[in-house]
Amino acid sequence: MITEYIQVFTTVEKREDAERIASTVVKKRVAACAQIVGPIRSTYWWKGKVEEAEEWLVMMKTRRGLFSSLEKEIKALHPYEVPEIIALPIVAGSAPYLEWIQAETKK
Repeated sequence: MITEYIQVFTTVEKREDAERIASTVVKKRVAACAQIVGPIRSTYWWKGKVEEAEEWLVMMKTRRGLFSSLEKEIKALHPYEVPEIIALPIVAGSAPYLEWIQAETKK
């Protein structure tokens, strides 16, 4: 079932934090793949005012059933007080790629 697969996003201030999160979640098999994009520019509300920051985006592919485990790993490594950890369903994808996600994540 295609909706079994999700892409999870988080952002961090430092490239090193992004690399540590990506490496850890893949090694622990709570994500089959993690990609780092950046730097990106973020504009957001924080504690009553608009902030701007340079950040690094980490995109992780996994199965919906592993979201809680992946979230736990991200939170343990994340430096932010309120980290962005969001998941979007993968609504379509090539069968071999989705099978690869299945094979490379924890059972």
